[in-house]
This record gives sequence, structure tokens and C-alpha cells, in this order.
Amino acid sequence: MSDLTAKEQASVRIALRFLRTRCGTWEALWKALRFSKATMRRTIDGGEVSASMAVRVARLAGVGVDDVLTGRYPLPGTCPHCGHRAETAEAAE
Repeated sequence: MSDLTAKEQASVRIALRFLRTRCGTWEALWKALRFSKATMRRTIDGGEVSASMAVRVARLAGVGVDDVLTGRYPLPGTCPHCGHRAETAEAAE
């Protein structure tokens, strides 16, 4: 049983997918996070996300754990390849 809510776990998975694109491969990501391939595969496929994984993801991303858990990383609309985020009409106001 995870210490994280289902929504927090989903946010960590989104951050993992974004970081995978930034790292280039799943292998580079699991090595950077220092998790086994099996753990990463199980997590991405919907398995439990541990609190330690959320912390490691935040450290690798250079953001706070709260940003990862609440879905503020990556920001919605952020390109997973270049990191550019298009301005929205709401943000311009």
C-alpha cells in the first residue's frame, strides 16, 4: 500500500513520462533515478508509486516534491521534447 493518493501517483507517472523524454530512454531514466528496470516498468504500467520515487523524481527534475505530487510538474501544455510551454489566453490576461 502506497503512502500516496491515486491522484498523486498519477502525477508522478506523468512526471516520469516527461523525464523519460528528456532523458532519451527509459534505461537512462531508471539509471538516473537509481531504480531497477522492473520497478520502473511496474510503476509505469500502473503499479504502486512509492514516496521515495516521488522524491527522486522531484530531485532529478529540480523541483519540489509538492510540484510533482500536485501535477504542477510538468506544467500542462509543456512540450516533452523541448520544455517550451505555449502561452494561453488565460495566462496573458
